[in-house]
Amino acid sequence: MSIIPFDDRDGHIWFDGALIPWRDAKVHVLTHGLHYASCVFEGERIYNGSIFKSREHSERLRRSAELLGFTIPFSAEEIDAAKLATCRAANLTNGYLRPVAWRGSEMMGVAAQQNRIHMAVACWEWPSYFSPEARMKGIHLQLARWRRPAPDTAPSEAKAAGLYMICTLSKHEAEQNGFQDALMLDYRGYVAEATGANFFMVKDGVLHTPTPDCFLDGITRRTIIDLARQRGYQVVERHILLEEVRDATEVFLTGSAAEVTPVGRIGDWTYIPGQVCRTLMLDYDTLVNGRPLAVAAA
Repeated sequence: MSIIPFDDRDGHIWFDGALIPWRDAKVHVLTHGLHYASCVFEGERIYNGSIFKSREHSERLRRSAELLGFTIPFSAEEIDAAKLATCRAANLTNGYLRPVAWRGSEMMGVAAQQNRIHMAVACWEWPSYFSPEARMKGIHLQLARWRRPAPDTAPSEAKAAGLYMICTLSKHEAEQNGFQDALMLDYRGYVAEATGANFFMVKDGVLHTPTPDCFLDGITRRTIIDLARQRGYQVVERHILLEEVRDATEVFLTGSAAEVTPVGRIGDWTYIPGQVCRTLMLDYDTLVNGRPLAVAAA
């Protein structure tokens, strides 16, 4: 399969306040964000010309930067406008959006308090994170050997670039072993999340999801919790032991990229995508595409 590199594409990227040609959106090799991971980002979806929950993502981007000790020089309103301008320049009505902010190259070292803060926004066509065939059958997860760190060892509430290195390692190892993704535990051994999506399971008719006290509380995660409660499902946020997952009747993941994705296997444990997952997949699709929801209990 031919791969189109992301540094060699047509179009425009919003960069520090203006739209510039895609290939001109460059940073120096000694940029602090590259060497010390002082970089935050968002992943967002565009549906029918609208950016889903744009303001929530813009506010989280600014909050993530503050957790890393810097301030993005654009307000949430200005970030919203930049994202919309980028989508319009690309004439994109359905796709993926990536705002990113980072420390520049004025100082090179651990300390970088004089570095300029940069921001960019790019968008492109991107279908489901997992192939349609894998998604409807339920994807396969390997148990990751890397764990989400304790909140007093990393800024776990931030969507920060450095926190994703163990996700890349885990996903690569899973793919090399024939899985689509990996399930990560936290530093205590509780179920945490997949490499880029939050975790849900159905057990005894109740929807359970891990308490996000050392990993990102996803915007899609909160959306699915709201949709489930509108449907009359009981939702419990709690610490989940791995052995509890074995007896779940349904398992699925949620995220801006993953949307709602059923899980068919975790290691040697197998699952069949069921009614709760199918219902929430349809409700989420209805919501993001701007159609009215039927809120009667499922």
